[in-house]
Amino acid sequence: MAYSSSYWDDLRTALACIPDAKKLHGTRILVTGATGMICSSIVDVLLFMNREHGANITVFAAGRSEQAAVERFARFSAGDSGIVFVPYDATSSEGVALDSDVDYIIHGASNANPALYMERPVDTMLANILGLSSMFDLARATSARKLLYISSSEVYGKSEGTHPYAENDFGYLDILNERAGYPSSKRAGESLCVAYGMQYGIDSVIVRPGHIYGPSIRSSDNRASAEFTRNAVAGNDVVLRSKGSQLRSYCYSLDCASAILTVLLQGERANAYNISNPHSICTISDIAEAIAHAGGVEARYDLSAESGLSAPSLMQNSSLASDKLEALGWKPAFDLERGVGRMMSVLKEPGGPFSV
Repeated sequence: MAYSSSYWDDLRTALACIPDAKKLHGTRILVTGATGMICSSIVDVLLFMNREHGANITVFAAGRSEQAAVERFARFSAGDSGIVFVPYDATSSEGVALDSDVDYIIHGASNANPALYMERPVDTMLANILGLSSMFDLARATSARKLLYISSSEVYGKSEGTHPYAENDFGYLDILNERAGYPSSKRAGESLCVAYGMQYGIDSVIVRPGHIYGPSIRSSDNRASAEFTRNAVAGNDVVLRSKGSQLRSYCYSLDCASAILTVLLQGERANAYNISNPHSICTISDIAEAIAHAGGVEARYDLSAESGLSAPSLMQNSSLASDKLEALGWKPAFDLERGVGRMMSVLKEPGGPFSV
């Protein structure tokens, strides 16, 4: 997979936002869900550190498909790049077989696609609980310094307020709702982080990403921002199937990656951190307009399809406060306009890195 000059520039910008990034030099880091939207961006940043700064980081990229990993990280896979593929199925309790110790574990393997976690709710819950448990067992066996669990903003549930959620704000979650398996198991995963710390003394931190967008979207992603992006890249109008009034925290994928690596290094044990860009809190219609503008197409509404949406999110407001994250020294580099513009630039550039 070719990497465009625009994306190299964005990697360089993201890396500069991680305080004390040099602490990662010479470490061994296991990343599960390595070909997913968020974790592939994390792997990109780590391998970029090797390429540009000789960081000597060994990245164990764990996932179900070695072919997917080879295709996703083709630019880095040749030569001594530091990437090692590790077979891993998050729905299995067997965990990962490694021949060496690891310093850090980033557990991002999870089914975050609403259509898929409606179709495979059992697998979704097992990945978020049993998959995490197997990572903690690995952390115990390898004496890992820290485990980072990628949770979700959906743990907050439904609230009547319009203010951004702080890390200790929780609303109502109907555990019998047909899509409750995802947020309920994410909540359970967070409690498991605390439990392993109490019982076994394992250092772990939690991140709660908001709505992530960027050039690492996958063709199977059916979330609104991904669909908007694919249409705009193809030169088609961006179509909203609802009024788009829901308030969301959007974050460019490489801002998300730099934030997660900041929490890995600086986050306090058994603490959760929102991943949110305070300059990108907007409605769904706002990001649709931004993507359409960057793609040179129109944004239009087809409200006749609204009633046919499959189990839409119950959260009218899922905006997140970023104060706790920023207190660690992290600052976002890509506000909504810049992030959307960079995403479209990367995807449209000849030889760009990702296929949508």
